[in-house]
Amino acid sequence: MKKYHSVLASMENQIREGRYSPGQKLPSVRSAAEFYGCSISTVLRAYGELERQHVIYSIPQSGYYMVERSEDAVPAGGGETIDFASASPDLNVFPYLDFQHCLNKAIDWHKYHLFTYGDALGLGSLRHTLVSHLAEYQVFAKMEQVIITSGISKALEVLAKMPFPNGGTEILVEQPGYDLYLRYLEAEGVPVSGITRSTSGMDLRELEMRFRDGGIKYFYTMPRYHNPLGTTLSADERKAIARLAGKYDVYVVEDDYMADLGSERRYDPIYAYDQTAHVIYLKSFSKIIFPGLRLGAVVVPEHLFDTFRTHNGNSDNSLLSQAALEVYIKNGMYEHHKHKIQALYIERIRAMYDALQRHNTEGVIEASSDSSGIYMQLKLPETVNLERVVKRLAERKINVVSGKGFYMSGSLNREKFLRVSISRARLDQIDAGVQAIIQEVKRGSGW
Repeated sequence: MKKYHSVLASMENQIREGRYSPGQKLPSVRSAAEFYGCSISTVLRAYGELERQHVIYSIPQSGYYMVERSEDAVPAGGGETIDFASASPDLNVFPYLDFQHCLNKAIDWHKYHLFTYGDALGLGSLRHTLVSHLAEYQVFAKMEQVIITSGISKALEVLAKMPFPNGGTEILVEQPGYDLYLRYLEAEGVPVSGITRSTSGMDLRELEMRFRDGGIKYFYTMPRYHNPLGTTLSADERKAIARLAGKYDVYVVEDDYMADLGSERRYDPIYAYDQTAHVIYLKSFSKIIFPGLRLGAVVVPEHLFDTFRTHNGNSDNSLLSQAALEVYIKNGMYEHHKHKIQALYIERIRAMYDALQRHNTEGVIEASSDSSGIYMQLKLPETVNLERVVKRLAERKINVVSGKGFYMSGSLNREKFLRVSISRARLDQIDAGVQAIIQEVKRGSGW
């Protein structure tokens, strides 16, 4: 099944990126099977799905051909702007029709029950479905530990305000870290402190010292595909965090918001190493489907469940959206879309590195060697005026994000960097965008 999804996702991405022109014949079934290293039946099934989507058509005894469409001449999203700033999913791969089908199916399944207030914990059948869904991510939990929230932001707000059994009051965050959460904590006056995280990881001795000194309620971390670094903590680091949490009675809030982009054969979240029920796991569905869905899943230790539920209050989640997500997962559409997004973003990240290799020959920019997901940190020379570079790029219709906002106010030892995202940048724009960034950095540093 996974091979089928990866083959179909690759075909869809090649078509979307314009590898085949309208009316062009696609590779024969046998050739495609050899190329992908799969069975002929897998290729036939993939071509059949593309036919169902009206992307290709077949001619008996001849083969498969691209459908001729007038809009194919202009890439969807159009315009000259290169968007390296947005973190939202690519508009061109939103699963509109599939999710519309799931909405209709959800109404058939649940009928009038979807138009009541519902359970504050979330739709029971979705929570049950998520138990097996989360197990695929090495998060093994009971249904009684799973709560549906209106996005991960809501869960983070609840966690910041609720009391914890360890009596801690301070939240420890990574620096740089999730900008919107940092602004929220500061605005609410929540005690917060930072620990440095770089593209090479974090200092575990410093982390242990911070845990040991006491007063920390929880440590908030994005171990995988970090925002804004784009990097992932090693297995040893993840194991150490879980061990230190139990040793010093400090909770860990693990924001695995981009778990669906994981292409690693084996990745165990911090939650999988937790032996003392000190890890709270967060998963978002906005980055894989669309932001407006506003649904997230929280897995809390059983002894925190009632406290979280009380502070979460009444559910403001759409029961219809929850039911549609349940259908989307159960019928395999979620798994297929996940593979499509994975293949698309992996190709774009690879294009970023290729462009940097071509244009950054003098090393004016320093990029991490293992960025994945959608983000990449581009470190700049200290002599560069960061905001001026951002402004000049905007004048050239290239949007990037300054790294300044990913630190707490008044933080020292800030790195000067740009955060670039590939989720909305078309493949054919990346080379020109990277070249322009390097030109402006050189211009701003007198290179």
